[in-house]
Amino acid sequence: MSVEKVLKLIKDEEVKVVDLRFVDLLGTWQHFSVPAHVIEEDTFTEGLGFDGSSIRGWQSINESDMLVVPDADSAFLDPFTEVTTLNMVCCILDPITKQPYPKHPRYIAYKAQEYLKSTGIADTAYFGPELEFFILDSIRYDIKQNASYYYLDSQEGIWNSGKDEEPNLGYKIRNKEGYFPVAPTDSLQDLRTEMILNLEKVGIEVETHHHEVATAGQCEIDMKFDTLLNMADKVLKYKYIVKNTAAMYGKTVTFMPKPIFGDNGTGMHSHQSLWKDGKPLFAGNLYAGLSEIAMYYMGGIIKHGKAIAAFTNPTVNSYKRLVPGFEAPINLAYSSRNRSAALRIPMYSSSPKAKRVEVRFPDPSSNPYLAFSAMLMAGIDGILNKIDPGEPLDKNIYDLPPQELANVPKAPGSLEEALQALEDDHEFLLKGDVFSEDLIKTWIDYKKEKELKPYSMSINPIEFFMYFDV
Repeated sequence: MSVEKVLKLIKDEEVKVVDLRFVDLLGTWQHFSVPAHVIEEDTFTEGLGFDGSSIRGWQSINESDMLVVPDADSAFLDPFTEVTTLNMVCCILDPITKQPYPKHPRYIAYKAQEYLKSTGIADTAYFGPELEFFILDSIRYDIKQNASYYYLDSQEGIWNSGKDEEPNLGYKIRNKEGYFPVAPTDSLQDLRTEMILNLEKVGIEVETHHHEVATAGQCEIDMKFDTLLNMADKVLKYKYIVKNTAAMYGKTVTFMPKPIFGDNGTGMHSHQSLWKDGKPLFAGNLYAGLSEIAMYYMGGIIKHGKAIAAFTNPTVNSYKRLVPGFEAPINLAYSSRNRSAALRIPMYSSSPKAKRVEVRFPDPSSNPYLAFSAMLMAGIDGILNKIDPGEPLDKNIYDLPPQELANVPKAPGSLEEALQALEDDHEFLLKGDVFSEDLIKTWIDYKKEKELKPYSMSINPIEFFMYFDV
């Protein structure tokens, strides 16, 4: 959408408010709103000011002034606001130099796309993430000096099978059996349908929706693939739509990787492919119909898997999901059809256009701009350096004998391990000035100080269960 079309849309739809949004370092949309008459043609070049020192991981207070510059092509009418509101995603500029802000994740995604083109390998990277989430009826949590707890609930939760619900009508979902019985076991059909209708209202093409494996309202809505930057924009739009649609139904949504003990966690399996001049590059005559480029791309993901996990699985909670026994891909190997491998080659179609690699270890707590960019950079490094991904693992990895399993590289077992891997292995991310040393250091320092440190000092209820009577 051009600037002229945006201004016409504001007039034609009688827009009263324009909401300006940008993504912070961790992947959360931030925003402020202005009356529609504030938006003029030069707003799309000159921008509007805000305080960058209040944004996590960004500027210090002595360099706080920054500019948001709306991207006209990102404009969409908000389906939730009472007053007609137009939302636009923004780029971030330095007000002095007018250059893009190097720590803005959206700019990093832009640079990753440009770097791919500069290598001559391909001109387009497509991403198709499958975001899972839980729809809950309620959530409470608190951390105090003398108490710590969380309590969540869902009418589908198997723990409510014996609850007096006046009346309890049954159909509670047993652990790992949510994929995917019809109603009344699946109680969320209408809500998910409302979600996909709202997604399509804002320009996101949906392919399917369904209940997922876990009890207590685990769901998935799949978007059609798109280019890296566009898809990262869509992921944040997706989260906004899903969360607010649920709120209208009196429910709440979480994208936490592991909110429920004893059942499957929430992933963001990310399908990826490279194209050049409108032709797919991942189709060939090697393993599972892949090309040599696709094999090397997987080699890069496997080699740098532990480092990129610091972006694709960036929370302490991420590693509660990456454990054996819950369909989590903890082993860095590849296979066709086998979902216990970290990289899978879907075999639904023989069409060259459908040939892609599914990276299964990412989760939706990640910042999609950084996660997609890190995976692309690892894949490009694999292609440029012809990194061999090794032999496929066409068997259930969880059933391998210990001596054979010992030879399979593992995903990190903790956020601390992932951050250390990133510190040790990030040269591939610096190519083309896509990531910077400053951003990587900021990321590692923030995660250590703001997440790992508080977590390591907090006292967990299970410690009382195991140790109170020592």
